[in-house]
Amino acid sequence: MLGRDLAAFAVRTFGTVDPGTRYLRAPHAWAIAERLEACARGETTRLIVNLPPRSMKSILVSVAWPAWLIGRDPATRIMAASYSERLAVKHALDFRLVLGSAWYRSLFPGVALAPDQNEKHKIQTTARGHRIATTVGGTATGEGADVLIVDDPHNPRQALSEAQRRAALDWFDQTFATRLNDKRRGAIVVAMQRLHVEDLTGHLLKKGGWEHLCLPAEAEAPERHPVAPGRFFERAAGEPLQPAREGPAELARARQELGSYAYAAQYQQRPVPLAGGMVPVAWFRRYRAAPAGARIVLSWDTASKGRAHNDPSACGVWAETAAGHFLLDVVRRRMDYPELRRSALALAAKWRPAAVLIEDQASGQALAQDLAREPGVPVIALRPEGDKATRMARVSPTIEAGRVFLPERAPWLADYEAELASFPEGAHDDQADMTSQYLAWARARATGPRVRRL
Repeated sequence: MLGRDLAAFAVRTFGTVDPGTRYLRAPHAWAIAERLEACARGETTRLIVNLPPRSMKSILVSVAWPAWLIGRDPATRIMAASYSERLAVKHALDFRLVLGSAWYRSLFPGVALAPDQNEKHKIQTTARGHRIATTVGGTATGEGADVLIVDDPHNPRQALSEAQRRAALDWFDQTFATRLNDKRRGAIVVAMQRLHVEDLTGHLLKKGGWEHLCLPAEAEAPERHPVAPGRFFERAAGEPLQPAREGPAELARARQELGSYAYAAQYQQRPVPLAGGMVPVAWFRRYRAAPAGARIVLSWDTASKGRAHNDPSACGVWAETAAGHFLLDVVRRRMDYPELRRSALALAAKWRPAAVLIEDQASGQALAQDLAREPGVPVIALRPEGDKATRMARVSPTIEAGRVFLPERAPWLADYEAELASFPEGAHDDQADMTSQYLAWARARATGPRVRRL
């Protein structure tokens, strides 16, 4: 039975590669297996599978399916890629573990590993079949395959970076997809959680010609997927994908922790365009009176020059409390360096902050060094990680959770709201940058962030 039923084979594989974890019923795995079996028969040559994290995707697509294919034909050649070498090697080692298990050798006695080619990155059979592990962006020159697998092509921490996404798409188009031995019957399978409207799934669907199996964490409409002749995996609208592991309470917690944008992409497989939608103004809460006795932090985003076409420099005055983060004031204008330094000193003298956050690059680096020489100015120089949109995405759950407060009235408020509402497509992003800088620092402070105090 296991030699004919990939889904049942995957359950047995799960017990081999993760013996300490209890298997929870995953009926959606039968729907994925049905599509993969169609690929094995040559009926489907291009398949995209989108589903939430931790839903048996990698065990099924990157470990069980290659082992099943090799078992049925030891000469099959497979190449599998993931965004990181650690993931690629893990899947390869799990594959080798399955091939070495007693139950697999009993099921497929004709499979034997070649003693001279049994490495982490290339596991080969005596029939010259193989499973090659590589990374997105890695070389595949000189190697070919009957089946190409891409399992999570994007690093979730970098998926909002246009440069990182573009590099992955170019690698797929120009390198990986050219490795098929049989251009007519060879199969390419992409399995991933959605991360951005222009990720690899979005890129391929726009091209057309791909079969698409989309399995959101919560069904947004009634679903019916074939699993065998006359049998279907069905869900009603709102029904979780895997209730035994992640029911309504767990999904609600994931939505709160990730924020609406990341949850819609990673869990619902429905990324939305970022323009004008990353941080809705409605997410901010309002206050009438500033909190008394709060810890004050200044967050600076400095422009390189003060000319009219450059971004302004902006400083946010933040009050950090147990209830959340209160934006008390914003100072924003185009300033040459001498005026920028005077303004920074004046704000520090007025507010007596517990910390002054400054980005440790360009004009911010000079400002941080100058202010550090002044007594009583607690400068913290911060190295930004990721691009501007990525940094905002990481802190947006804090705003959505209602932990960031704006005043009901302030002369700077309309300008601040307009910039945040249009980020990252607006004309300026200085206020958005100083906001994400402060919120990221506040979140990381308790766990010992990597900062340089001057």
